[in-house]
Amino acid sequence: MIKKNIDVSLGGDETRPIAMLVQLASQFKSRIEIRQDNMVVNAKSIMGMMTLGLVQGQKLEIDVEGEDEENAMLEMENFLTHKN
Repeated sequence: MIKKNIDVSLGGDETRPIAMLVQLASQFKSRIEIRQDNMVVNAKSIMGMMTLGLVQGQKLEIDVEGEDEENAMLEMENFLTHKN
C-alpha cells in the first residue's frame, strides 16, 4: 500500500477534471481511494468523486493498493498536481 498527501493543482471547470481522473483511475487494477478530512471516496466512482470535488489548493491523501500501485500512484499524482 502506498499513501501520499498532495495539494491539488488544477484550474478551470471542476467537472471535466473529475471525469478525466475517474477514467485514469479506472485503468488500474489497484484499489484507489482519495481522502479529504473524514471523507473517503473510491477514485473509480464518478458519483463519489463528484461529492468530493476538486479545487485548486485542495489537500488530499491518495491511498493505492494492488499489483500496479506504483504506476497508479505516479499517474494519479501527476494528474492532480498538473505534472503530466
